[in-house]
Amino acid sequence: MLSDIIIILVRPEEAGNVGAVCRAMKNCGISRLRLVNPNELHEGTIRARAVHAEDVWHNAERFTSLEGALADCSLIIGTTRRRGHRRKAVTMPPDEAAAFLKDRNGNAALLFGNERTGLEDYELDLCSIASHIPVSADFPSLNLSHAVQIYGYELFKTLSDVQPVVGQWIPMNNDQIGILARSVTNSLESLGFYKQQGREYQERFFRDVFSRAGLSEREGEYMSDIFAKTARLIVHKAE
Repeated sequence: MLSDIIIILVRPEEAGNVGAVCRAMKNCGISRLRLVNPNELHEGTIRARAVHAEDVWHNAERFTSLEGALADCSLIIGTTRRRGHRRKAVTMPPDEAAAFLKDRNGNAALLFGNERTGLEDYELDLCSIASHIPVSADFPSLNLSHAVQIYGYELFKTLSDVQPVVGQWIPMNNDQIGILARSVTNSLESLGFYKQQGREYQERFFRDVFSRAGLSEREGEYMSDIFAKTARLIVHKAE
C-alpha cells in the first residue's frame, strides 16, 4: 500500500528541493519521508515550496546513517541513471518498479541520492533493486523533486484505488464494442436494410471501425442511441 512506501533522501542539499519533494509526495498519497545526513536546510524555504504539504516535512524522520534509515525496510529500491562495474547490473523503470511492489508486504524504501552526485556506489549496494527514469541521453539528469513526482505518480496509479473523474475518457472494451456493433446493425435491420445477405459483414465492419476509433463508453452509448432513435422515427413516420 502507499502507506508502506518510504521516500528516503540521501544527503540532500537544497531546501527548495526538499520542500518540492514534500509536495510531490502528498500529491500522490505518500506521507513517509526520511532524510539521511541532510545539509543545513532553511525551514522557511522548505515550507514555502511544500505548499500545503508541510505535514510531510513536519513528520519527516532524520538519520545519521543510511543503514539506520533502512533497518525496518523489507525491500529497497535505489534510483540511479549511472551504470558501472560497481553499480547494479539490472535496473527497471518507474512503472515496472511500482508493479513489482504491488503484491508485496512490508515497508518499501525508495532512495534518491544527492542532487549533484546521486547515490554513491556503497549506497546503491545497500539496495535490493536499481531503478531509472528513461530520458533523453542528451540531458539525463532530472531535478530531485521531478524524479520523486514521476515515481510517486506510478506508485499512485498502481497501488491506490483511483476512481475516474467526471468526463474522464474510459475506452470501450472488446465486449462493449461488439454489443455496439450489434445494436447498430439491429437498428438498420429494423429498417429493412438487410433484405439481402450482408449483415454479418457489416457487423464486423462496424466492430473494427469502432475499435480503431477508440470510442469512450459514453460515446458508444450515444452512438447506439442515435441509430435506435433514427430507426424509431422512420418507422413511426411510415406508420
